[in-house]
Amino acid sequence: MKILHTSDWHLGQKFLTKDRQEEHQLALDWLFHLIMEENIEALIVAGDIFDIGAPPNYARKLYYQFLTRLLGSSCRHIIIVGGNHDSPSMLEAPKDLLEQLNMYVVGAVPENFAGQVLELKDGKGEIEAVIAAVPFLRDRDLRHSTTGESGLQRIEVIKQGILEHYQQVGKLVESRSYQTVPKIITGHLYASGADTSSKQDNIYIGDKENIKASDFPDCFDYVALGHIHRPQSIGGFNHIRYSGSIIPLSFSETKDDKLVYVLDFEKDQLKSVEPKFIPVFRRLKTIQGEYDEVKANIRAFAERHQNELPPWVEVIVESDQIIPNLNMELNDWVEGLNIELLKVRLFRKNVAKKTQEISRELEDFEVVDVFRKKCEHFGTVPDQMEDLENSFRSLMNWMQERAADENQ
Repeated sequence: MKILHTSDWHLGQKFLTKDRQEEHQLALDWLFHLIMEENIEALIVAGDIFDIGAPPNYARKLYYQFLTRLLGSSCRHIIIVGGNHDSPSMLEAPKDLLEQLNMYVVGAVPENFAGQVLELKDGKGEIEAVIAAVPFLRDRDLRHSTTGESGLQRIEVIKQGILEHYQQVGKLVESRSYQTVPKIITGHLYASGADTSSKQDNIYIGDKENIKASDFPDCFDYVALGHIHRPQSIGGFNHIRYSGSIIPLSFSETKDDKLVYVLDFEKDQLKSVEPKFIPVFRRLKTIQGEYDEVKANIRAFAERHQNELPPWVEVIVESDQIIPNLNMELNDWVEGLNIELLKVRLFRKNVAKKTQEISRELEDFEVVDVFRKKCEHFGTVPDQMEDLENSFRSLMNWMQERAADENQ
């Protein structure tokens, strides 16, 4: 049986002032043709199908058109799990209808715990694969706040909740004694040892490590992970992998390969995990240097990519002098080139580091960074910072979940 593992589509993402509709359409077209060429029989999308809980209409259209194209194809089963960016209620709105088409959506942990275990059946009604479709585990799935508990205690409660959830799913699958069929479990979290291309904020309070690779139950033949945008195996295990995002989602991801994994099973034996590299449909590039050097590099870069979607470029000009109207001047200069400057900054090399930080744009900071700086401004002592940050993350998670529910 051939199964394709992908994740982190982030349909509807807004990149500074730009939408990603063209790139996402091309990426999904490529994915559809790969499924046809490889005769993929099951597709697993491990979370973050959309970038926000209430995605724009064009993003929903891309999603449903893609699913519609797969009807009648070799891909008999589609499994979609919710990520931390997804709204469970939005994903699951057409759940009953999609299930009639062998398209299974698990946006959040169902009331019936066993509803996470999906038995995929062939045309004769025989089970041909088992998917434990574990979505992003939300705060309400993992813990109940206790008056007076410290930040460290909250972190441990969440970690233990994640571990217990996976152990329970593993025991459930083992109790059913599935024989000689692939058994796969999904996850949307930060596994210990994952390498990111940028500062990817943890989706739970506390440190980044939500679970160890060795903590995933042994009964599963493959662990299909989402959330980290860089494809990789985890903990030295060939069968535990992040597939990464399908397009670069920030300037920091431009050097990463974008891919999906094709899993080839012989009964319950994983014969191979083959990466399939996704073409780059639009280049994202950071060009840094002195003014004349930057201009020369911009022109050379634009000439190398004339027949593609216009690349989006971040420019950092190094200079000890203030350059008036730098943004306007460079944008006028690139007119006629197949390129768009999305961000222009001046980096004054000999200015003190502290001054440089002050001059950074707000969008360069993570939300938690801004909170931390405000706390420092009001004289928060270091010993209090960890508890304050953990409380702030908990509040953010609660607000995001509430906003997603209210938007439906």
